[in-house]
Amino acid sequence: MTSIFWHRRDLRTEDNAGLYKALSKSTAVVPLFIFDTTILEQLPKNDQRIIFIHQEINRLKEEYRKLGSDLRVEYGDPIELIPSLAKELNASNVFTNRDYEPYARKRDLVIFETLKNSGIAFIGAKDHVIFEKDEVLKNDGGPYTVFTPYSRKWKDTLNESNLTSYSTEKNFAKLTKLQQSDCISLEEMGFSSEQHVEFPTRVFPAQIIKDYTQKRDFPALSSTSKLGLHLRFGTISIRALAREAVKSNETFLNELIWRDFYQMIIHHFPHSAKDAFREKYDRIPWEHNEAHYKAWCEGKTGYPLVDAGMRELNATGFMHNRVRMVVASFLSKHLLLDWRLGEVYFAEKLLDYDQASNVGGWQWAAGCGCDAAPYFRVFNPQSQQEKFDKDFVYIRKWVHEFGTPAYPQPIVEHSFARLRAIERYKTALNEQ
Repeated sequence: MTSIFWHRRDLRTEDNAGLYKALSKSTAVVPLFIFDTTILEQLPKNDQRIIFIHQEINRLKEEYRKLGSDLRVEYGDPIELIPSLAKELNASNVFTNRDYEPYARKRDLVIFETLKNSGIAFIGAKDHVIFEKDEVLKNDGGPYTVFTPYSRKWKDTLNESNLTSYSTEKNFAKLTKLQQSDCISLEEMGFSSEQHVEFPTRVFPAQIIKDYTQKRDFPALSSTSKLGLHLRFGTISIRALAREAVKSNETFLNELIWRDFYQMIIHHFPHSAKDAFREKYDRIPWEHNEAHYKAWCEGKTGYPLVDAGMRELNATGFMHNRVRMVVASFLSKHLLLDWRLGEVYFAEKLLDYDQASNVGGWQWAAGCGCDAAPYFRVFNPQSQQEKFDKDFVYIRKWVHEFGTPAYPQPIVEHSFARLRAIERYKTALNEQ
């Protein structure tokens, strides 16, 4: 019995739940990756993430070739390609790992129904998270919408089996022996191959994880793992990283639990991908000041910590976690610009962009999400700088003209902005 295994957010052969399931239940398995044109058409042609994926696909092809097999790489619409390839290969099953984002779920449902009509099974597996959609629920069976009780239940539910690796290597002999052609080039897909940012290593930074609690909030330090990109595309195993976190640092483990939490939220509340989780917050009348938005994007707001974060993002595709909260709060509270503008900008710029976590983080900062910061909490960028970058080390690294006449004056005054935001929110929400 021949099966297809469709790689998506799981670009590795080791400890891969869906690949393990495919190899266990089949006599022959054809590994497949599709450059999804529906997604690619929405991206800028110099998108660095496509370069990263392309490099990882070539690495994965090489891994399969060393095993005597190969990764088949296609370019097009999976809704058309998957049924066509299943027919071509006379496949009885198509295996994949589940994706919880709204677009992926709609796409997969169409493929499931199409294959079902042809007598072919479309079989999913849990690989991207430790606990998915319905595995950590309230006692009444409903989904959690507050993180702290969710995290307690998550930890109570966790056992060794949840963190155990899938031994895919036991059945590698079942991989098809066919050799495929080289991977389609970036240029053939209409993308630039010019890499201008550095991609983080896949190696777990054990010392950083160990010191995470004490150092994670200081952007001048190299104190975050930078593994978000690898988790996003599954080039590392979430189970392996969670094992390290359980062993080394509970604060780091909590960050992984937040990730599961937001994946669960976007599954149960798909409207939150585009609209406020708490719908009454969509009544807030946002400002439409293009000059303020441009200054925020370019890191020229006159608030040094905000500007350093935005310039780091623009230059590297990364922004320190603490600073992400500050710049998000600044856009939605100080400038009173729609949080969606920031979410979309991050979606374009962040190497580690993950829709569930990004939307969740932005709505947290704007006060409109699940378990969000209350609307009257407005980060003070100056006090955040005094607390977390008191010697201006991070700021001077990214804002070279800081401290000179060339550095802009603040585009909005903090006390005015804070009171305006609180009043605007209060009025829109009809709160007395």
